[in-house]
Amino acid sequence: MSDVKNILLVGVGGQGIILASKLLSEGLISAGYDVKMSEVHGMAQRGGSVTTQVRFGKKVYSPIIGKGQSDIIVSFEKMEALRWLDHLKVGGKVVVNDYEIPSAPILVGAAKYPSNVLEILKKKADTTVFKAAEIAKELGNIKTMNVVMVGALAKAMGLNEVNWEEVIKNNVKDKFVDINLKAFQKGMEQL
Repeated sequence: MSDVKNILLVGVGGQGIILASKLLSEGLISAGYDVKMSEVHGMAQRGGSVTTQVRFGKKVYSPIIGKGQSDIIVSFEKMEALRWLDHLKVGGKVVVNDYEIPSAPILVGAAKYPSNVLEILKKKADTTVFKAAEIAKELGNIKTMNVVMVGALAKAMGLNEVNWEEVIKNNVKDKFVDINLKAFQKGMEQL
């Protein structure tokens, strides 16, 4: 049995998924894990899908997570959670930001955003839903939504051995450290 854990972060371009995966990877490395990360930007700059795969353990040989292998899916946008659900392993967990970003087909009227995404997710997997964007807005900066999600992920995975304060200080501009530390803590409080 492998000790490797698989984390899939999914969302839409502009949501800060790459920074979130960088925080996660750096934190795991600092805690002594072997870490491999793979990112796919797609049409990220145009609001397209973005995914990051992070694998960690004693020894990791590949950055790629196959279908049915992810221990957890952290979705910054709820439709993306549904799109990537087939990557979740049996007994895995989904952490979802209750947030909608309509895709291009929806924006031009060629498709409709499903109204029951969260219900479908909850029927198919152990799913925790919260409003990370609203939490970030209440803190005073919507851009901290990604760090709210990292806090929730850290709590869900029990990643207590990581010095998250140090990781955040090393990766965000000095003037944004305090608000991001608050965002991380608020994320941890969601689970």
